[in-house]
Amino acid sequence: MPTKPEDGMASLFANLENMTGKSIDAWVVIGRGTGVAKHKELVALLKSEHGLTHGYAHQIALRSLTADDAPKVGSEELVELQYSGSKAPLKPIYDALKQAALSFGSDVEFSPKKGYVSLRRNKQFAMIQPSTANRLDVGLILKNTTLDDRLELSGSFNTMFSHRIRIGKVTDVDETVIGWLRKAYDSA
Repeated sequence: MPTKPEDGMASLFANLENMTGKSIDAWVVIGRGTGVAKHKELVALLKSEHGLTHGYAHQIALRSLTADDAPKVGSEELVELQYSGSKAPLKPIYDALKQAALSFGSDVEFSPKKGYVSLRRNKQFAMIQPSTANRLDVGLILKNTTLDDRLELSGSFNTMFSHRIRIGKVTDVDETVIGWLRKAYDSA
């Protein structure tokens, strides 16, 4: 069973090649050769004309429509892009949360995505997202945790997480917030 996202992708690509006889790189060439420029349309074409499942077609479309020089998932460049422009003042908050999480153990992994950073151990336990120019949100997976004026249910924020903390300044990253982050880490 894959333990890291990269392992899962490698398995998915191996299965794609076993099923179709073509590597992911070959499929990307096919995807780019269609001339289709929209993700949804390319997914539909790959499904209808090549009989691919949605998951395979989605991954091929992602790679076919992404510029070769675009930052890759997991790249620190994605973090820099998240905290550029009007969101630059939020970077010290991110740095404080990252420093706190790294103190939990050597098994903490940071996996930057386009709009947020996933925090993982054996599984994902938190995410850090610059939501507005004035606020960063921390999503947590917590069980049996009492809500208060800062810790709220995630609601429509992100259904993968049970709770959310809204943070507007670096001093908000205090013992209480670090404690909730630690609790999510411990249960992962």
